[in-house]
Amino acid sequence: MEENRVLEMRGINKSFPGVKALQNVDFNLGKGEIHALMGENGAGKSTLIKVLTGVYSKDSGTISLQGKGEVAIHSPQDAQKNGISTVYQEITLCPNLTVAENMFIGRTQGAITNWKKINEDADKLLQNLDIPAKATQQLSNCSIAVQQMVAIARAVDMECEVLILDEPTSSLDEQEVEKLFNLMRNLKERGVGIIFVTHFLDQVYEVCDKITVLRDGQLVGEYEIKDLPRVQLVAKMLGKEMDDLSDIKGESGGYEGGDANEKIFEASALQSDAGIKPFDFYIKKGEVNGFTGLLGSGRSECVRAIFGADRVLGGTVKMHGKEVKINKPLDAMKNGIAYLPEDRKVDGIIGDLSVRDNIILALQVLKGFFKPFSKAQAYAFADEYIKKLNIKTASADTPIKSLSGGNQQKVILARWLLMHPEYLILDEPTRGIDVGTKVDIQKLVLELAKDGMSVTFISSETDEMLRTCSRLVVMRDRKVVGELAGGDLTQNKIMSTIAGESKV
Repeated sequence: MEENRVLEMRGINKSFPGVKALQNVDFNLGKGEIHALMGENGAGKSTLIKVLTGVYSKDSGTISLQGKGEVAIHSPQDAQKNGISTVYQEITLCPNLTVAENMFIGRTQGAITNWKKINEDADKLLQNLDIPAKATQQLSNCSIAVQQMVAIARAVDMECEVLILDEPTSSLDEQEVEKLFNLMRNLKERGVGIIFVTHFLDQVYEVCDKITVLRDGQLVGEYEIKDLPRVQLVAKMLGKEMDDLSDIKGESGGYEGGDANEKIFEASALQSDAGIKPFDFYIKKGEVNGFTGLLGSGRSECVRAIFGADRVLGGTVKMHGKEVKINKPLDAMKNGIAYLPEDRKVDGIIGDLSVRDNIILALQVLKGFFKPFSKAQAYAFADEYIKKLNIKTASADTPIKSLSGGNQQKVILARWLLMHPEYLILDEPTRGIDVGTKVDIQKLVLELAKDGMSVTFISSETDEMLRTCSRLVVMRDRKVVGELAGGDLTQNKIMSTIAGESKV
């Protein structure tokens, strides 16, 4: 292997039943290099990391390390013995123990008697890496950023040559991110090779030397940071070439009522505890608009703030020009707002309940559980929407968990439509469902808007956004960076706005 490389992965293949997760992927890491591993959800980043750390066994391919040649890594312990350490997004330390105990736990033989030396060694390492913590301090009293640094210090002290940082900045504020970056630069100077997995473009260009892009389990390419402007990075991640994109316009005539310019919902400086910067937003009657941006940009967090699903920290909201308080989902529902969440398995379906019970759930909440619908009413509601949305189910009594993903999604959509909301928020309503059902949902959205319902639509597929939306709010790194409408609604313009190409 090349002299300055600490890691080479060659021809890595990994399949799961029905899925080729990695197809002939190469990855190189230099000594003293910070290397970003980029790609959208499902690109293969996590699988590649898990192969490298022994969580998954590769089907074929080779892993070579500097000074050791080709190595076999069958477990995380093998990876650790070979100088490969990982610090995950979710901190896996023990908050009830001290900093020193967390740094040395599991690494001593027999009973620990010389705590003085262990604390001294821990303090020396913390000072050496410029980490603002004391060995005897309880970890729970440290900020999240410092806890991340302690996890990194533990990894580095284990003679780490390859350090993997998996989304380490996702829960940090800007000052904490800068502290973490200073530690990464410190480690880089010491010759540690760092693999940095993140969704934040600004951070990649601030701290990284190289970028490797994966898409759909395949290697798109390896690039020097100076040779890959942001807009080209976005294009490679999304699989769209800038010069070879066709504009796609919605064919719906749209809402034509006399109140088409009325703002149904307005938000000003809205902010939640999910880390998004304060944002302004509005939607008109019969309009379909959307939030777009790369995964992790803050799209979902914005609509969760609108619906009160995350704790609101500030800002004002209005319905029909009148200020209202929306601090929880029930407040939103009472104001005619409905929300289909991104993760239907976690936040949407109640698997053991029937299709009928899942459909009437939101309306029953609004009515109150002490005033249940009659059996006849419940069946009438369910039958109406099973027919209207063409939900494929043996009967209304079938447990929803027995249905396909696409039909589960239609049931949740039916739940909200039964409320007859003025404003409907759909977060990834077509993810993981077949093409036919996708088209059905897109057509339904346009029909609802034509009848006067306001709809906010979020999708990872830009083509889908262009087919359904007349206006797009563009997100990057948890803040709004632009708004596009009319002739600006093109793939090129979306990608250049996401990338913030004027900065490069």
